Amino acid sequence: MKTDQLNPINGCTVYSHADHSHASLVHQTWARLQSLVEGDQVRISGQSLDIASVVAVARNGCSPELETTPEVLDRIQKSVDTLEEYLSKGYYAYGVNTGFGGSADSRTKDVLALQRSLLQHTQSGILVDIDKKSHGIANLDVGFHSMPASWVKGTMLVRCNSVVRGHSAVSLRVVELIINLLRNNCVPVIPLRGSVSASGDLLPLAYIGGAVEGSPDIFVCIQEGDTYKIISAKEALAHIGETPITLGPKEGLGLINGTAASASVSCLALYDANNLAIMTQVLTAMAVEALLGNAESFHPFIAEVRPHQGQIEVAKNIRGFLQGSKLATCLSSDDKDRTKSGLYQDRYAVRSASQWIGPQLEDLLLAHEQITTELNSTTDNPLIDIEKKDVYSCANFQAASITSATEKTRLAIQMLGKIMFGQCTELINPFLNNGLPANLAADDPSLSFTMKGVDVNMAAYMSELAFLANPVSSHVQSAEMHNQAVNSLALISSRYTMQAVEVARLMASCFLYVCCQALDLRVLHLEFLSKLKPAVLQVTQEVFGELLTPHVLDTAHSRVVDVIPGAWGSSTHLDATERYEHLVNTTLPVLTNAIASTTSSRNPSLTLAHIEAWKERMLETVSSAYTKHRATFFLIQSTPQYLGKASTVMYTFVRKDLGVPMHQGLVEHPRGCEAAEANTMDGRPKKTIGSWVSIIYESLRSGRMNDRIMACLND
Repeated sequence: MKTDQLNPINGCTVYSHADHSHASLVHQTWARLQSLVEGDQVRISGQSLDIASVVAVARNGCSPELETTPEVLDRIQKSVDTLEEYLSKGYYAYGVNTGFGGSADSRTKDVLALQRSLLQHTQSGILVDIDKKSHGIANLDVGFHSMPASWVKGTMLVRCNSVVRGHSAVSLRVVELIINLLRNNCVPVIPLRGSVSASGDLLPLAYIGGAVEGSPDIFVCIQEGDTYKIISAKEALAHIGETPITLGPKEGLGLINGTAASASVSCLALYDANNLAIMTQVLTAMAVEALLGNAESFHPFIAEVRPHQGQIEVAKNIRGFLQGSKLATCLSSDDKDRTKSGLYQDRYAVRSASQWIGPQLEDLLLAHEQITTELNSTTDNPLIDIEKKDVYSCANFQAASITSATEKTRLAIQMLGKIMFGQCTELINPFLNNGLPANLAADDPSLSFTMKGVDVNMAAYMSELAFLANPVSSHVQSAEMHNQAVNSLALISSRYTMQAVEVARLMASCFLYVCCQALDLRVLHLEFLSKLKPAVLQVTQEVFGELLTPHVLDTAHSRVVDVIPGAWGSSTHLDATERYEHLVNTTLPVLTNAIASTTSSRNPSLTLAHIEAWKERMLETVSSAYTKHRATFFLIQSTPQYLGKASTVMYTFVRKDLGVPMHQGLVEHPRGCEAAEANTMDGRPKKTIGSWVSIIYESLRSGRMNDRIMACLND
């Protein structure tokens, strides 16, 4: 991602998205993460921390390194020296020799004890036994009350990056200790709840402060290979060769009076949300193809006359994703059917995708700017000005910028989920899906309801996602002697945004599974109908060849094959045998009318027996052709030959890389009462539908699928 010059006032790198698309930003962030995972160093300098670096340390095991240039080290030491000089003059500094919050009217000379007092009253969170055990099963009623380790790692990184900016009076020794904990996979156990994110995330950060102090009642989780153990902070420091630190004036406050926890969680949530935004566009392209939809909805002219940047980008992206598709229509003006019968334009969930998704990209871009700025900001109170040798009381800990970013992000996730839900239900519903089988069953719909459960699941997920979209910021309560009468609730908002990401990932996983099934079924039936045409001609010629002229035969055949797709597509709710009969019964009067209308005089040789023979032969032909084609298709799907650029990438990933097969129907159901060999198909185990979807979900949650999503963006 391109950056502007360093801000001359605060040294913070300013990130600008004005001339960059959302897709470009997401791809660059992903590429940056890959470089870090592959060995590039995460540097802590106070100026250039980015979302990719937080993700790399929090989730990918990357170790940060403190920038040890004279400039950085000088800033750190000067902030400590400036405060010491300030106090030597008998001045008061909030939280250094005064009380805290609403108790700031008190004074003390015991500045070291005051920092211990700060940690004492802020280490007030609730942890249960399971949070302090290396192994075990969470209480079935309440589960864990501690933060995930990734959140804590990100918090430690962000706080170090903030204090090395030289406005916090936190010594190099403290910073190095926290970094050493990170580098040795020593993660403090931090309560999940209890922060209002004003005066910063006091409670979560206080437990990191307790780890620095080596408190025997603060716990640290240590990862060694694939094993974990939870020990006291005192033991953890000894384990990595460190000794407890007595925090100096303001060092307790400098550690906990900041927005690091909120910023950390919001980083992880936004990274995931940005990838989901790209995936939603890819899934839209897949849905367009599965529905035989109209690419004209994303024509550049449409966005040009309503030039919202988000809409322009989404239309361009989806149209690019569809390139090469043999299923979507109107990829060029040459293939536009201007006298189309039936539904002339796609329904809203498909047709308005660029108008719906576009504004979400604009919000996500702004959220990215807000969070990135926060990562490279000083969020203390008070602030040390090493140039003017002064100390300023302020409220930079008020994390409203993070709240603003996460509220936008969470609402954007809900909007993305809603369009996925609308498109997914359209694919499953036989009255809306343009001729696909009911519930996307590959066998008889009277006994196979393949995607019906997924359809219900999507409704449940969508309801939860819609609830999570409600604002947290409207629920502020006055806290701490009314001193914190307004507080950002940024960490709570970030937590709920992470929940929204998780629910949206469930939806995206289900939808991807549905799209692949729908694409397979679409190609299966298109190929069947294509193969049926010559077979119908053969039957017609064999039955009527000696009775009708070639012109009459050609006319009759042409009219019959014209109505076959509609007849076949209108019977998706019927079992196969009934579909064959419906097809033949629909085409028979077309055949007879065609013969009658093109024959100048009655042919006495043409009898009812010929008509009955044609009907009987047609039933045999349709049944045989469909049965053979379906059996062959189940073994080898030719679907990728028909797909556009993005659908090819995602379909191949699901079917080949993940090994998630096309669902063949009721025969897929695993049963304990059957022999082991009966619970396999084509050399693979039978699984529940949920197990197949779970494989897709795991690849999305682990980040493995992001590589494929990014591949869709590459030309």
